Amino acid sequence: MSKAVKLSDIAQMMGVSSVTVSKALSGKKGVSEEMRKKIRDKADELGYKQPSEMRRLYEPRQYTIGVLIAARYVDRQASFYWKMYQELTAKALLKECITSLEIITQDDENNGVMPTLVAEQRVDGFIVLGPVAGSFIDAVTAHNDIPMVYLDGADNKREMDSVITDNYYGMYRMTRYLLERGHRKIAFVGTIGSTESITDRYFGYAKAMKEYGMDVLPGKDVIDDRFVEDGLTENYEIELPDAKHMPTAFACNCDRTAAKVIGKLEKQGYNVPRDISVVGFDNYLYPGLCDVKITTYEVDMRELTSRSLYILLKKVEHEYYKKGVSIVEGHLVEHGSVSNVRKGN
Repeated sequence: MSKAVKLSDIAQMMGVSSVTVSKALSGKKGVSEEMRKKIRDKADELGYKQPSEMRRLYEPRQYTIGVLIAARYVDRQASFYWKMYQELTAKALLKECITSLEIITQDDENNGVMPTLVAEQRVDGFIVLGPVAGSFIDAVTAHNDIPMVYLDGADNKREMDSVITDNYYGMYRMTRYLLERGHRKIAFVGTIGSTESITDRYFGYAKAMKEYGMDVLPGKDVIDDRFVEDGLTENYEIELPDAKHMPTAFACNCDRTAAKVIGKLEKQGYNVPRDISVVGFDNYLYPGLCDVKITTYEVDMRELTSRSLYILLKKVEHEYYKKGVSIVEGHLVEHGSVSNVRKGN
């Protein structure tokens, strides 16, 4: 490999000082235009690169990452996705990238209206945060080739790169946790079909119940917690079984639903966990929503955001990456919402 050319090398060849060469190449005063041209020509001939130019060649480019999120998930006081967006922004800054958020209204999502960030080509790539309607994704991807990654959402009907938590195994683990403590009458709380993640969590629950010899009956052992059409939980009244059919435990698809279930149980005179046990999912609950600390499955938000950003930047830079669905494991977190009902305890 040839030796890097220095200012002193050019100065020696031109019979001038290194200061003169520096002034000539940087455009400063103190050098005649004739000499400036000769020095620049010699520098080009020798392949000399100024330090500032070398830094630009080796420093990573700053990208603008668009983040799209459905309006129904944005609640500054309690939103799991708002917290995830903050985590994603922090990770992007470490990569010297900036994020630009666009909130998608319910009408725009349903009608497949192209987001402004995408339509105006203002971003190098974008991340769709949380589940969105399939028609919306079709509209976004139909007329542009901007790199995209799903974060905490997936669509089995479309081959999209996505990063999700281990919903199936996570709820399987939470249900096993209840079963191992003697619970047999366990109800799942979550509207099947409203989102991919809730449906996967239901199947994890059903697998654990089946392994213990119990069949799960929709309508009896499954309780809705939101509207199936749009996934909204606001104004949805969770209907718990009457006292005669009350289970000993509830496996809730998220901590916010678990908090609502606990609130309803307490209004009916039950104590959690003395009378009835409750587990959740996410390990994220805004302070003040529930007095009981909920045993839950913690979603690894840091790894989810890091991995989605890694994949997106690989796509932006046209580098190799593993395509498809990337699953991130979480872990069980024990708190005070489960009692042990095994005989002898």
